Amino acid sequence: MSRACINLLGETREYTDILAQMQAFTTARQATTPDEFWLLSHSPVFTQGLNGLPAHVLDAGDIPVVHTDRGGQVTYHGPGQLVLYTLVDLKRAGLGVREWVAALEQTVMDFMAARGVAAERKAGAPGVYVGGAKIAALGLKVRQGRCYHGLSFNIDMDLSPFARINPCGMARLPVTQWRDCYPAFEAGQATFSAIGQELIHPLTQQLSRVKPHWNTP
Repeated sequence: MSRACINLLGETREYTDILAQMQAFTTARQATTPDEFWLLSHSPVFTQGLNGLPAHVLDAGDIPVVHTDRGGQVTYHGPGQLVLYTLVDLKRAGLGVREWVAALEQTVMDFMAARGVAAERKAGAPGVYVGGAKIAALGLKVRQGRCYHGLSFNIDMDLSPFARINPCGMARLPVTQWRDCYPAFEAGQATFSAIGQELIHPLTQQLSRVKPHWNTP
């Protein structure tokens, strides 16, 4: 039986290293390679999407700007932000890109709703928003039906670097985080990992609804 794997890379990791690993995994995977979900946070970095406009980087300062191969414009990654990379064979699962984007958004929204926090989508601007402020960003790359990259969910971090860019190409877009939305939030690595695994569970369910043999232990 094939299974989706969860890799808890919780310590802060360099973006370029993880990008290279995702690309290598996607290039090497075969028709029977299990899907993988990677949970981690990154050292401070601005990442610029394939069609990213340099004008959206207002003042990078001492934070590196890395050009990457996902869709979308510029965003920020840093410690305290949960990054969930979804290395999923969408073609094998019978899922389209838009379906997977919707599943990622819905997973974050359902997690928040279960704790009494209302979140919403914004037309033409993928991601999850609370009161108009962005709390989760999305960016994917699909190569021959195989997806990598994923979502970033602001948990407990320094949000000030977002002021140095137009987040996701949107000028003056307010940004928020889970710590500021959920009064019962408790800081710590255990909380970080638990949130990540709770987000992964419905995604594996989404896969298993289409291909019942793809599941998580």
